[in-house]
Amino acid sequence: MSTETSTAVLVNISTEKWPPRHRTYFGSLQVRSPEPGEAYAVTPIRGCTGMMDLGDKRNMPIQISAREIAEDIAREINGDSGEGSFHGVFVAAGPEPTEAELADARRRLEEFQHRLVAAADLEWERTKNPMFITDLERRAARQLGLEKPWLYDPKPQAECPVCAEKIKHGVAVCRSCGAILDREKAAHYGLFAAGRRERHRNQEPPSQPPIEAGK
Repeated sequence: MSTETSTAVLVNISTEKWPPRHRTYFGSLQVRSPEPGEAYAVTPIRGCTGMMDLGDKRNMPIQISAREIAEDIAREINGDSGEGSFHGVFVAAGPEPTEAELADARRRLEEFQHRLVAAADLEWERTKNPMFITDLERRAARQLGLEKPWLYDPKPQAECPVCAEKIKHGVAVCRSCGAILDREKAAHYGLFAAGRRERHRNQEPPSQPPIEAGK
């Protein structure tokens, strides 16, 4: 049975959505992430009483402080990407994070993101293959506002309303059927004639071989 013993504040400055954290002594906990416009999000943590299994069906209650639980969760999240990783989650000393604590967390997060980007740069220089760049490294580059040759965001394609072929968004003329999809853009670039020729070519019946005399 859990009882409240104290309260600690778990602070998150990252916009990453973390999955719920599960512990046998309190169940499941969702760590909040900042909403748009918020500099950070706070998740209150309460202390509880856990049970230690001594064997022979004997249990011993143990007090687990709120700070111990909060530091355990912060350590799990921050250490999720290997040694030295930091994802912007920390335990505040008081009921609200101070400016000094937030500044230190932002510095640590930015340093970690720069290390991720540097590792991605080395991998790109070695392989020139975007498949070897991790999602974590791409996210770090986006959050730092960097432009990298290995950073790309595949965009879903549209569908031509005439032939249903997949096309890029914003095209003036469908390359498959020649349909004019953006009349203003097609006229600006002189593509009306090209579109008509393409449609005419697609609509022409296949030529028949000449019939020889006597057949």
